[in-house]
Amino acid sequence: MAIATPFSQMLALVQQEPVVLKYHNGPLLKGNLTLNLLWYGNFTLTQRSIILNFIHSLTNSSTHRRRRTQPPSAASWWQTTTTYTRRPCTLTVGNQIVDETYSLGKSLKANQLAALASRKTEITADGYSYNRIHVVLTAADVAVEDFCMNQCGTHGSLRAGKKRVVYAWVGNPESQCPGECAWPFHQPLYGPQAPPLVPPNGDVGMDGMVISLATVLAGAVTNPFGNGYYEGEATAPLEAVSACTGMFGKGAYPGYAGEVPVDKRTGASYNAVGLRGRRFLLPAMWDPLTSSCKTLV
Repeated sequence: MAIATPFSQMLALVQQEPVVLKYHNGPLLKGNLTLNLLWYGNFTLTQRSIILNFIHSLTNSSTHRRRRTQPPSAASWWQTTTTYTRRPCTLTVGNQIVDETYSLGKSLKANQLAALASRKTEITADGYSYNRIHVVLTAADVAVEDFCMNQCGTHGSLRAGKKRVVYAWVGNPESQCPGECAWPFHQPLYGPQAPPLVPPNGDVGMDGMVISLATVLAGAVTNPFGNGYYEGEATAPLEAVSACTGMFGKGAYPGYAGEVPVDKRTGASYNAVGLRGRRFLLPAMWDPLTSSCKTLV
């Protein structure tokens, strides 16, 4: 199981030597992928629109066609996954379930996340699901085991009988740990104290969720079953984005996100533009072609 990293652990993960992700000969996700979303708890329509726009922006061809003077597109960020899979990976939103009744309560264990993610899916002859990712998104008032302390989100695979299904989870950290899981949009509890950035969508928790979702989606595609691309221990791997943790722009270092564009009107920081001009701050991704962490700006 792989995670999106809290700020305090980012400081401990700084690499003295360039990290190199190794391929462990397992299957990767490629082609047309469907993301089935489960919204657990109360999300406003505006909050859901931020996540949905981000997902749609990752593989929408119209966002590729940007002038050189404009910030990069969210789709250009996702395109780096093609250097792993050798084939474009297109994301489409499938089924959406809204669970505003907190059917399993407001305190979830890891196995309950897996249970929420377990849905009927199409499985190939070798027992793997290559075409779907089940994504659980938990609201700000939902406590999840190890949330904030050790992870901001995670992805993995689970067995449903003889089947292997890929799932991911991210939580809204706004009220529980914004300094850990919504950095750089909130001051950390300790460590370097650079001023926080203004979130591009005006929502510290949801903009933090976008960063975590970007991290776990990239990991799910490039290391879906624990034997794809990663470095370190398989139980705690550094993956496509977590290997470059805390980097968003040129000149980034621990506690400093790097040089990123700032909207002159709102003061918000961003480095990618999505559909209908919505803006995001997306983390660096390790590029197999250069064996280095690649930021959009």
